[in-house]
Amino acid sequence: MSLDQKQKIIMALAGCFMAALLIVAWVEGGRQRVVKNPDAVVTSQNRDCVDCHRVKSPGIVGQWEISQHASSGIGCIECHQAEEGDVDGYDHEGSFIATIVTPGDCGECHEQETAEFEASHHANAGQILGSLDNVLAEVVEGFTRFDADGNKVEASAAAVSGCLQCHGSEIKVMADGKLDPATWPNTGIGRINPDGSRGSCSACHLRHNFSRAQARAPENCGRCHMGPDHPQLEVYTESKHGIAFAANRSRFEPLMEEKDWIPGDDFEQGPTCTTCHMSATKNLPLTHDVGERISWTLRPPVSEKIDAAALAQGRQVKSWQDRRSDMRQVCESCHAPEWVGNWYIQYDNLVNLYNDKFGRPSTELFKMAQSTGLLTATQFDEELEFTYFFLWHHEGRRARHGAAMMGPDYTQWHGMYEVAHRFYMEFVPQLREVIAHGRQSGKGAAAAQLAAKLDETLSSDHHKWFIGKMSAGEIAARKAAAEQFKQRYAQ
Repeated sequence: MSLDQKQKIIMALAGCFMAALLIVAWVEGGRQRVVKNPDAVVTSQNRDCVDCHRVKSPGIVGQWEISQHASSGIGCIECHQAEEGDVDGYDHEGSFIATIVTPGDCGECHEQETAEFEASHHANAGQILGSLDNVLAEVVEGFTRFDADGNKVEASAAAVSGCLQCHGSEIKVMADGKLDPATWPNTGIGRINPDGSRGSCSACHLRHNFSRAQARAPENCGRCHMGPDHPQLEVYTESKHGIAFAANRSRFEPLMEEKDWIPGDDFEQGPTCTTCHMSATKNLPLTHDVGERISWTLRPPVSEKIDAAALAQGRQVKSWQDRRSDMRQVCESCHAPEWVGNWYIQYDNLVNLYNDKFGRPSTELFKMAQSTGLLTATQFDEELEFTYFFLWHHEGRRARHGAAMMGPDYTQWHGMYEVAHRFYMEFVPQLREVIAHGRQSGKGAAAAQLAAKLDETLSSDHHKWFIGKMSAGEIAARKAAAEQFKQRYAQ
């Protein structure tokens, strides 16, 4: 027998031996099943639950078996056990349990994580009633039925299956003790639970294995943070961070299950969403408050520093400067301080450009049209309302998020270019139509006020090019640059 043949036999035997170590199987109903965690501990109080659900819903048991909960002997009853008086509690096979496991339940063991989450913006995500997004889902694109007294008797399917699956519903328990299908199932991040707690840990830590690696995957955040109005996942995917993670994913994923997953220590490139917004660094602890390191708020029509609203209300919160300092510590795990400082200058400049050129002027003009009665009181019944909404809620957010997460295509072509097109080609002409209609309908004073504001806006340095008032010097400089470009590509 040759040396090469011996080596092949040894390798084959080694493979069989490893397979035997990794796979433990038993016969159940004539079928073989793989046990992925031989260390799973089924306590006596959970034995009946596991045995029953292994037949009725084996996926749930399989998820639990590979979890750290299973290795620690934490099972069904520890999480689902309810107390007498709980509105959603019910008797089930000799145990008083609740279907919904809330942050209040998780907080029995994970006290710090729960407290951090409760302080976060995520915890308030379910409070969207009355927002423009909610009006769209319940009125414009959907339908909500009310009785004569104004009580909601039928929810909008668009809101139930759309908005509330990310933002979270207010869970209702019906008279027969069952959960209202208009509010459940739901794992929205700001869910309002029957016990009064807010949020859903399983929004990120998916049941029933609650894997850290899964929660840290960018796709996990992309379940909600994607799409035309907040394309964080798409921006991340096109960024160098996203590209680096994709290239090294198979190398990084085993480490992502560890409690500490520290940039510059456990991995050297390819951070995910949680790396920057939540994970520990050499100097910062892990946090479940995702806004802890954010300095700008990019959500509203005009961006402001993250603490501005709270300070205006007289509330003391962590300052935007301290939040930025913390985020800089994350960045400096991989980047030099000068690089980080210069990047923040670029980011701030883009946000300020959007604010000053488009966000603030369009908002002032739109609000003037509303307040002077040139628009009806009904929301989204006029073209200008949709145009303004697109400008800040879709294009404006895309531009700002693109700059925040180093996605140049989203900053430019999916962002500022579309903001500009929307402003000049739709918003301004529609404003002029509103002004003309106001003059014709006896609202001349209001129309004149809005016309003067529009003229003032278009005569400003940002917009004077649009009305043919660009300076002679700039015209000459741009003409020279255009000629040089033509010559360069004419070779």
